[in-house]
Amino acid sequence: MFLERYFDKFEHYWEDDGTRKYFAIVLVGIFLLALLVIEFNRQGWLPGAVSPAVPTNHFFAVDIVFTFVLIIEIIGLVFGLARSVSNAVGIQIEILSLILLRASFKELTNFNEPIQWGDVSEPVLHMLSDAFGALVIFVILGYYYQLQKHRPITKSRQMQHRFVVAKKGLSLVLLVSFVAIGCYDVLLWLGHQKTFDFFSTFYTILIFADILIVLISTRYSANYYVLFRNSGFAFTTVMIRLALTAPPYINALLGVGAAIFAVGLTLAYNHLAPKDQHIDH
Repeated sequence: MFLERYFDKFEHYWEDDGTRKYFAIVLVGIFLLALLVIEFNRQGWLPGAVSPAVPTNHFFAVDIVFTFVLIIEIIGLVFGLARSVSNAVGIQIEILSLILLRASFKELTNFNEPIQWGDVSEPVLHMLSDAFGALVIFVILGYYYQLQKHRPITKSRQMQHRFVVAKKGLSLVLLVSFVAIGCYDVLLWLGHQKTFDFFSTFYTILIFADILIVLISTRYSANYYVLFRNSGFAFTTVMIRLALTAPPYINALLGVGAAIFAVGLTLAYNHLAPKDQHIDH
């Protein structure tokens, strides 16, 4: 099939070790370049037309490179969706934990250099909340992955293949959407217009994608436990989306709550569902 062939080509390239090494080099280059450009701006060496758009706080370099790390992880999530629904949910939660860590680093951009303790007491509390929230999610995710039972949803390999192909088609749509909203956000920034929260927007799209997977899965299994589990995973995405726009402290609580809910849902499904209905693909 046309879509499946192109999806497999893109996935093979993305998962290749050479591609990963290339991206690692690019990330290091972006980080060092950001530090250099920021220092140039601090010294007044940048042109007047460029200088206002460049920060003067070195900690912005951390925020910039973490943004690119998250972009890479989201593309990996799009490809992972076709392989495993539950693992894709796990990757969504992984990305949230990285976003929380990024938020904790981003608080450093509010610090004036040299740092004075009297000016940073509240941002430090925000940093600790985000960082410890990310740590708790990290621990919960380890348990979540241990609980997974990777068994097919369908009764035949042919139907299983069709289900996977449908998810690959949906993944390609997500990939195109990801690139489109990213390009649009960059164009807004270049035009000195107000940009939007890129990651929150993408997670909103993911909610609809998860609902589509629930509907598609009914074509291959009308089992109540399957339907409830997949719908529950969609609700996990909703909780993550809310966490992305919540204020400090609440965002970490929502993130941890989403991870706990995913674990509880998996435990309940593994215990209650008929043995021949354990699914993940």
